[in-house]
Amino acid sequence: MHATTPLPTLPEDPTALRAMLLAVLEERDAVIVERDAAVQERDALVARSEHLHHLLLQLKRRQFGRKSERLSPDQLLFAFEEIEATLAANEAEAGKRSPVLREQQARRRRSNRGALPAHLPRIEQVLMPAQTSCPCCQGALVEIGVDAAERLDVMPAQFRVLVTKRPKLACRRCAGVVLQADAPARLIEGGLPTEAMVAQVLVARYADHLPLYRQAQMLARQGIVLGRDVLAAWLGTAALEVVPVVRRLHEILLTSARLFADETTMPVLDPGRGQVKKGYAWAIARDDRPWCGSDPPAVVFHYAPGRGAGHAKALLGGYRGILQCDGYVAYKSVAAATEGITLAFCWAHLRREFTDLTKDGTGPIAAETLQRIAALYAIETELRGKAPELRLAGRQARSRPLVQALFSWLEAQLARLPSGSPTAQAIRYAQNHRDGLMRFLDDGRIEMDTNTVERAIRPLVLSRKNALFASGDDGGARWAAVASLIETCKLNGVNPQRYFTDLLTRLVNGWPNKRIDELMPWHWAASEKN
Repeated sequence: MHATTPLPTLPEDPTALRAMLLAVLEERDAVIVERDAAVQERDALVARSEHLHHLLLQLKRRQFGRKSERLSPDQLLFAFEEIEATLAANEAEAGKRSPVLREQQARRRRSNRGALPAHLPRIEQVLMPAQTSCPCCQGALVEIGVDAAERLDVMPAQFRVLVTKRPKLACRRCAGVVLQADAPARLIEGGLPTEAMVAQVLVARYADHLPLYRQAQMLARQGIVLGRDVLAAWLGTAALEVVPVVRRLHEILLTSARLFADETTMPVLDPGRGQVKKGYAWAIARDDRPWCGSDPPAVVFHYAPGRGAGHAKALLGGYRGILQCDGYVAYKSVAAATEGITLAFCWAHLRREFTDLTKDGTGPIAAETLQRIAALYAIETELRGKAPELRLAGRQARSRPLVQALFSWLEAQLARLPSGSPTAQAIRYAQNHRDGLMRFLDDGRIEMDTNTVERAIRPLVLSRKNALFASGDDGGARWAAVASLIETCKLNGVNPQRYFTDLLTRLVNGWPNKRIDELMPWHWAASEKN
């Protein structure tokens, strides 16, 4: 028999009984209203999350879908961050209302969070039970296991003062004998910063794209008041110090069998007019990893106040080899005037000529061209990372027939089009650059496009948006020099903060010029591993 809950004593008075009944009904209605509100809030939260997931899928399509539908990388990153943060807030809000859901979320995070890097210091916290003796017999307890959990913690950037003391030692017996260690060399003579501090400012400016005034604000929050002009002086001194390394990096790249080249605008101040003028960052890059080459990847930027062929010649002076570039006339002029340069043109630039024609959905010839080019890129994806002879064999067997068919088809379409139509102009661009576009079919070392150098240029564009302009032609040259080493560090998996700290320290202490090749980022990375 189950125990029954005794009924409450009910009043005999009808009025009191009626009042009790009304109170119970009111309490019931309140519970129903509260339950309905919770259900509605839950449904609204679910609907909002579903909507955000839908937006996230749309953004992914924008990222990985057709070229014409893609957003810029910066816009995509911002959109992803905002939507994912909102989804996390929705999940946290739902978890507060449901212990079961909160436990499910915790299990999912534990299974997906991965391991923290081994080089990070571990600070252990041991949490012992409040009682360390047996609650039954009061005997001593022994440890039979332990549950350990790791969480990523952070200490705010900690600045410190490095105090260097040089005692003076004198002899009591010999007059005038005073010995003292020499003062260590400094990058900023008579200044406050160590080389590590200067490297921090330099990397934050050119790798993390933080203008100096923002860095000054961040330092002020730590109680360190430094004017933007002081940080600029540090940066200028450091950039001057690394010029010989950048110059040697340029020389090394010019010995490569194959180079990529491109240029982008770099706004700089024009002191004479008090306005901003358009300068250019010219870039040459090397990356032989797609065909298993042994030379390490690298990029060099060269600032120039213009975009004429003379600047391209200054960048490529003395080069002999394969130059992968777009169809810009400056590169053609250099190749025409220099024996030993072979131009290979970029299929990505050709593709862009047709992409714009498909935006309104009325470009069937352009759409068909893009599909044919996509088939070539699919083959390249399969061949990437293989030896040159294997890439060459694959291209000869599979890509060459497709390329020949494409140009024959484009020629037939051109005969049907008005000569001044945009599609006809795009086809003529392909025909005018046919030899250079087909160059990749005869050499397994050549890529189909110049995306390698365009990816290297992209961080300069981001820094350009944040900093707005350089401080003149000298500022543009400084920007290009430092960016050369930073982007080469990235290509070789080197931490630019540690690299510049060590590089500046070595240079200030008189590193011999005959050993300058050892300062290249790839050599530095190898020495760090050893």
